[in-house]
Amino acid sequence: MTLSDTPAYFSVRDIHAYYGESYIVQGVSFEINEGEILALLGRNGAGKTSTLRAIARTGDPQVTQGEIWLDGDPLHEMASFEASRSGLGLVPEDRRIIQGLTVEENIKLAQIAPPVGWSLDQIYELFPRLEERRKQDGVTLSGGEQQMLAIGRALARQVKILLLDEPYEGLAPVIVQEIAKTLSHIREQGITTVIVEQNAVAALKLADRAVILDTGTVVYDGSAQSVLDDEKLRAEYLAI
Repeated sequence: MTLSDTPAYFSVRDIHAYYGESYIVQGVSFEINEGEILALLGRNGAGKTSTLRAIARTGDPQVTQGEIWLDGDPLHEMASFEASRSGLGLVPEDRRIIQGLTVEENIKLAQIAPPVGWSLDQIYELFPRLEERRKQDGVTLSGGEQQMLAIGRALARQVKILLLDEPYEGLAPVIVQEIAKTLSHIREQGITTVIVEQNAVAALKLADRAVILDTGTVVYDGSAQSVLDDEKLRAEYLAI
């Protein structure tokens, strides 16, 4: 894609990343406007999660080239904790709920260091089920409830962009719909979101735009609706 000279609200520019000698992310570029939801899609092994982890500055894969800008801040020059302080929130595929801590303690732990984001009351208003289970050990929640907790914990920080890795994985369709409604509400609060998801149709129905990866490179960047309408594109790159 052609990038503007001035980075957009969120801009990924020519990112290259490796796992050891394996060249996984091969020059990925895309931009997102503030408040948009972008679905980052592709077949298994296309480089979706690796791109998300490269953006989050996790250290694995190793980023060797490229720039990542968020609201004017150069995330590519930062460690992961600095990127988090600048407004980047990652909800990983395994959710990483801390064993031995209650639901409320998991959320409060994210608020220990500034900048603090949503209050407990705001998070419980978004996820009433978490308030009902606030004294329960977080790892004993159902899969859908753990996903709610992971998202709520991310929002407890001051988030400008939310990165979600497989938020629908292993969830019943009714819970997927509930999470989707939640993400729509989060968008209404002005938070920008990137979703990596194998359930491509569900992600596309929620998203404003889509980026499709194939072997670590961008093969499509455009509207989510256009992907839903293009049977040939879906068959070739998403197998749906």
